[in-house]
Amino acid sequence: MPDIPPPQEEMARRIADSFAKQAFMTTLGARLVRISAGEIEIDLPVSTHLTQQHGFVHAGAVASIANSAAGYAALTTMPAGVGVLTAEFKINLLAPAAGERLLAKGKVIKAGRTLTLAMAEVFAISGGVPKLCAMLTATCMTIAGREGVSD
Repeated sequence: MPDIPPPQEEMARRIADSFAKQAFMTTLGARLVRISAGEIEIDLPVSTHLTQQHGFVHAGAVASIANSAAGYAALTTMPAGVGVLTAEFKINLLAPAAGERLLAKGKVIKAGRTLTLAMAEVFAISGGVPKLCAMLTATCMTIAGREGVSD
């Protein structure tokens, strides 16, 4: 688990535990690298099994880490025992996702009782230089009192 300031340890533990249950993120090779209130970062090492026919990371992989970054950013604003599910997202693919790794930075725009608006930027990092390759906005729905859907 990444280094976390003491007041946020409980929230960070909930987020890290939830992320660890995401089999799809594990399949992709994605790692949670930063957790703070309203913000999340997910790192994805690029490998050939993630690429499309032109050698770029497939848009599905880009969208997946962006959606998870935005969703987990939203979850950081929720109390223990409450979950979030993405109700809608839109992604803009701005440049080919090419490099050694991708970094998705999720951030809450506005947290509400029922709906939370979050965003994520995905950077392709090549030779240590980040290039913005995608931007996602997501509407996340608060889920409380539903068995199996919590943090």
